[in-house]
Amino acid sequence: MNRRDAIARVSLLLGGTIIGAEAFLSGCTNPPEQKLGGMGTNFSNADIAFLDEVAETILPKTDTPGAKDAQVGAFMTRIVKDCYTEADQKTFLDGMQKLDDASKKKNGKSFMESTADQRHDLLVDLDKEAKAYASTKKKDDPNHYFRLMKELTLWGYFTSEPGATKALRYVPVPGKYQGCIDYKKGDKAWATS
Repeated sequence: MNRRDAIARVSLLLGGTIIGAEAFLSGCTNPPEQKLGGMGTNFSNADIAFLDEVAETILPKTDTPGAKDAQVGAFMTRIVKDCYTEADQKTFLDGMQKLDDASKKKNGKSFMESTADQRHDLLVDLDKEAKAYASTKKKDDPNHYFRLMKELTLWGYFTSEPGATKALRYVPVPGKYQGCIDYKKGDKAWATS
């Protein structure tokens, strides 16, 4: 499978397009009008830990590994740094601070100091805000920072080894092609290789 097919399948899993996917698919080549990786986006270990906690709140550990187990925070930083346009990098970086500020306003403490329930409630509110923003967003408006974080969380998790092999049904060497397989309620989705 080539990279385009993988991204197309992940995109279908996410229910739409992935911001930054064009840069990822083209091997992170720079489009003439915007330079990628231009802000000198250097993420600290604290930033990666913060993003791991955001991702873990979105996809917590249950009977399957969570986003933190899949090291989604490090994945996010790599994609933002190497594949996002300068505008999306700025939105993402500013969004990390906005998320922490929203936590301080709602919970009276930083996101990292908040309880799991407080984090969950905050991200539910931000998800509603991002959906409302998307419904009125014009073509040239910047993306909502939480949408970027959520997309990267899903992309990073379901393309990781724990996500593909533990959360999804994974067959490294599939058998014969079966065009129609009965679905049983509660079955996991299939991972692709």
